[in-house]
Amino acid sequence: MARLPAARPLPEARHDSGRRVGTPPRLVPVSTPNRVYIARLAGVAVFDPNGDQVGRVRDAVARLRVSQRPPEVVGLVAEMPMRRRIFLSINRITSIDADAVVLGSGTLNLRRFEKRPNELLVLQELLDRRVQVAPESRAASVVDVAMECSRVGEWSLTRVAVREQTGRLARRGHLHQVEWNQVRGLSGVAETRGTANLLAVLEDMRPADLANALQDLPDGRRNEVAAALDDQRLADVLSELPEHDQVEILAALDRERAADILEEMDPDDAADLLGELPPPEQDVLLDLMEPDEADSVRQLLKYTPGTAGSVMTSEPVILPPDATVAEALARIREPQLSPAVAAQVFVARAPMATPTGRYLGMVHFQRLLREPPADLLGGVVVNDIDPLRPTTPLPEITRRMATYDLVAMPVIDRNNRLVGAVTVDDVLDHLLPRDWRDRDAVPNGMSNGGTASPVPDLVTDGGHD
Repeated sequence: MARLPAARPLPEARHDSGRRVGTPPRLVPVSTPNRVYIARLAGVAVFDPNGDQVGRVRDAVARLRVSQRPPEVVGLVAEMPMRRRIFLSINRITSIDADAVVLGSGTLNLRRFEKRPNELLVLQELLDRRVQVAPESRAASVVDVAMECSRVGEWSLTRVAVREQTGRLARRGHLHQVEWNQVRGLSGVAETRGTANLLAVLEDMRPADLANALQDLPDGRRNEVAAALDDQRLADVLSELPEHDQVEILAALDRERAADILEEMDPDDAADLLGELPPPEQDVLLDLMEPDEADSVRQLLKYTPGTAGSVMTSEPVILPPDATVAEALARIREPQLSPAVAAQVFVARAPMATPTGRYLGMVHFQRLLREPPADLLGGVVVNDIDPLRPTTPLPEITRRMATYDLVAMPVIDRNNRLVGAVTVDDVLDHLLPRDWRDRDAVPNGMSNGGTASPVPDLVTDGGHD
């Protein structure tokens, strides 16, 4: 299988955000290979001529032809910040390699991409498709698709990488590259499809980006891909989806698997999802969950919406006063903790699970970094800020967190027991519009459009044409 050229070093160091450090020289266009395998472009950064990152490649758009000629590649789909997907015309691209796609212009059409009836999204619609390869009509599945540039500069889908179907569970079929016209079943509705190759393309995406990609898929395909994810990955992705998509994916799973997914979710996210279901279905799934996991979710479901109890997490970092600073630092290093949860340790008497014994206070991670590792938490704990109550309304929580510049606040009951913590991401999630995760929601002042909509280009290079 043809490979893309070796990674080309970028002309400057970059922060995680992809912005330039300092004032580097402009990117110089490099030669682009005549054949590019599209699955290898997924996730590759897109840069403007100044070296500023504008997004990442998510797919390629091909236009079907009336004749027997292979589809023409008309552009790429790039994902920009805030999960907005836009169309990049192939004619605006000056360089494609394994490390970057470089645009020839600093202006972009920022209309959200919408596929037209005669267009094909290569990765979304072709990967894992079951096909027949001529002349023997061998059964195979699509692994990748290559686009190739002709002498006149026109890009077309010319070759398909397929894996033969052997019919044996323990043996993988041979991998072949064949011409586009040798493959049957590349157009029309796919009868059966696997998920392995599409999952490989999506593997390195963050949960929020993967959730965004799932929203682009037809409902049936979305449910297939979601079901193929492992429990923890699917739990993370569900937390980033709109409620109606969460419910539909959960309903497509068998109830035992659905209960397993709910166990992997944070209790507050699981409670939010279950809150969208009818009470009888809630009870069935809660009964299938492990008792300890179900109890914390049941407790959260009892609180009034819009209060601290309804938005808090019941699993903050909690340690006893005789734990050391070193133990606390080790605890907040655990990779499964979100940054907001790991920003502080709450100190309480036993038991350590919520509801705890008497709440004593909290220690921020910056304080932990300044104290000797052997010191006890009881000697550095801070309790000069009144905790929240489960009934504290969301506007009051927001004002207090903003007043004291906090990323989390403790929630205690009338017996001074810690029952949870409200984090800044919990607050934001409930302050934003209910449909903020929905790809179909259009912010005020923006309008949807497709590849051919007559929308003026928006300048991204400081106004210089």
